[in-house]
Amino acid sequence: MDSSSCRVSPSSATSLEFPGRTAELGRVRAVLRDFLADTADDETSAQIVLAVDEACTNIIRHALAGDSKPVRLACELSGDRLKIVLRDYGTPCDPERIKGRDLNEIRPGGLGVHIIQRVFDHVEYEPLADGTRLTLERTL
Repeated sequence: MDSSSCRVSPSSATSLEFPGRTAELGRVRAVLRDFLADTADDETSAQIVLAVDEACTNIIRHALAGDSKPVRLACELSGDRLKIVLRDYGTPCDPERIKGRDLNEIRPGGLGVHIIQRVFDHVEYEPLADGTRLTLERTL
């Protein structure tokens, strides 16, 4: 799948399918910013975009491990409740093994899980036979 096959559909819901490559993350961030433009203030939008970018980076790095299988992003706004679902087709993850690094350890990287958990009210990792579904929810 090449980057020209990404699909975006506007409304109170949007979706995007993209190849699992870090080069695609700019598109993911742009879709999220556009989706949140009329519903979240700039700071909240920036936090959500950062957290989803971290989640996508983890999927690409760990679940796909260099394989550019597709990743699906689905965003839905119902009232003031935002729901974002990321679905990958890589190696399923064990939710018990998903932990951020010790915050007292000074080094770059490893903060994605902390950022995701701080930005979203509800975080659910669901291992599937052919990948993982990550559901992120928060009230805006």
